[in-house]
Amino acid sequence: MSVLGVTRSILGQPWRWRSLSADARDGALGGDGLLVQLLLSRGCPPDAIDAHRTPSIRHFMPDPSIFRDMDRAAARLADAVQAGEQVAIFGDYDVDGATSTALLARVLADLGLIARPYIPDRLLEGYGPTAAALARLAAEGASLILTVDCGAQAFDAFEAVRDNGADIVVVDHHKCSSALPPAHALVNPNRLDEAVDAAAHGHLAAVGMCFLLAAALVRTLRDRGFFADRPEPKLIDLLDLVALGTVADVAQLRGLNRAFVTQGLKVMAGRRNIGLSALIEASRLTRAPTAQDLGFALGPRINAGGRVGRADLGTRLLITTDPDEARTLAAELDRLNEERRAIEAAVQVEADLRIDAQANVVLVWGRGWHPGVIGIVAGRLKERLGRPVVVVAVDEHGIGKGSGRSITGVDLGAAIMAAREHGLLVAGGGHAMAAGLTIEEAHLPALATFLNERLSDTVTRAREDRALLLDAVLAPGGVTPALVESLEVGGPYGAGWPAPRVAAGPFRLVKVDIVGNGHIRVIAAGDDGRSIKAMAFRAADTDLGQALLACPPHRRLWLAGRARLDDWGSRPAAELHVEDAAWAD
Repeated sequence: MSVLGVTRSILGQPWRWRSLSADARDGALGGDGLLVQLLLSRGCPPDAIDAHRTPSIRHFMPDPSIFRDMDRAAARLADAVQAGEQVAIFGDYDVDGATSTALLARVLADLGLIARPYIPDRLLEGYGPTAAALARLAAEGASLILTVDCGAQAFDAFEAVRDNGADIVVVDHHKCSSALPPAHALVNPNRLDEAVDAAAHGHLAAVGMCFLLAAALVRTLRDRGFFADRPEPKLIDLLDLVALGTVADVAQLRGLNRAFVTQGLKVMAGRRNIGLSALIEASRLTRAPTAQDLGFALGPRINAGGRVGRADLGTRLLITTDPDEARTLAAELDRLNEERRAIEAAVQVEADLRIDAQANVVLVWGRGWHPGVIGIVAGRLKERLGRPVVVVAVDEHGIGKGSGRSITGVDLGAAIMAAREHGLLVAGGGHAMAAGLTIEEAHLPALATFLNERLSDTVTRAREDRALLLDAVLAPGGVTPALVESLEVGGPYGAGWPAPRVAAGPFRLVKVDIVGNGHIRVIAAGDDGRSIKAMAFRAADTDLGQALLACPPHRRLWLAGRARLDDWGSRPAAELHVEDAAWAD
């Protein structure tokens, strides 16, 4: 059933309910009733309402032993701790990799073992373990190498070093093939041979799997009597890292992930991690971080080191216990993040000129593009075009590094793996919503054809099913700070647990102008005499932005989007972050 009779909005989509009751749709529910409806509409089973009100680790955390190779990995790591072996942690250069590396390094340090973190250079080494890097770590004394947030597809690298004397333990969450690379243990909920109860946790980020490994390690050492004369590590204090990696990797915030982020935000508010505390200050946050801050303020700064600077900066920041070093590293990451923004903008402009408007899967490439920003550009294009997008940066040798972002209902990771199996790629993998690849420039046209032939029907169905899902309809005066606070109780929100969206109006637009980087600012007045401020971000060049700018003063329209608090003034006020609009008359 359409909402407000909107079958085709300004952005060309119907408005539909997110399965709320009539009372919630009309804004009649308040307090706990609204919370219950928000939980139910996001897939919470009716008999699990209490557990989802305040998600706890105790309720949602599984026995780590349900995962294949988990006990084997924990036992090998416990052996290393007790023997004082040299351990290296090879992590990916994104936030999930940095937090995974930092978490295990901090746990091992609490157990008396100082591990060596190793983050590969994005430009010089590329994604994932390489034979050269692993051989070097082994030659320098590492008898155990952990690969985190990578390794599920490292067949050649592991095969090349299998006889070098170092055991390899993989902790990953990316898609696996039916065959697995040679390793002492491979922990990954997305193994094809995983049991049903373990596979149900396939939405965990790598840092979440590392937390489970840490729990299994502590349990193994406890059973061996290791803690007879020393305290156990406080794993709960590491949930701030788990929350950051989970949100920044756009993992679905359901089940255990929602508990990780809920409890991790509480830990982060206590500023226990010196590096994170310095990063919060460098991000100019004056309050306790929210889940949105993890994705849009803290995460991009950690990523900046891997994108345009030294890849290990973020990991070093999250591990350090020196306040002065933390402030220095945080300031450098903040500076690199500004540099990243400028590079990203330049690539975005060039990519816009190369889009095939007829393609269901957009593939664009260019020589000289910085590979550190292509994932961000792909995400921006995907949001604007409503189609999967792959952006490839080609170097002077004709080798392209690509990053792709998908839309709901289209498994891009599986398509990239299929392209690799067809011989189109040097390397590639990922998950449903994001993927990476390495390709020879000559094969790029064939890859574009392959992706469109494989995914066009799926993309068409996904786009036809597209609709703006709403949780409530409000009068203009209903967008209030109290409403925002009531909606936030159902959080944390993110991928798989979407923030509530409301429609409000009808409004006449009193003032519309462009501010900042192409944002549309609106002052809208309702028939009830109430007015609100609304923002449509990066919308100046979109159909939505152009419609708002051209809206005549006598016409009324409905605005739909997220109700937020604007706390810049002397007292908080509510505003609407507009995602769509529809004519009311």
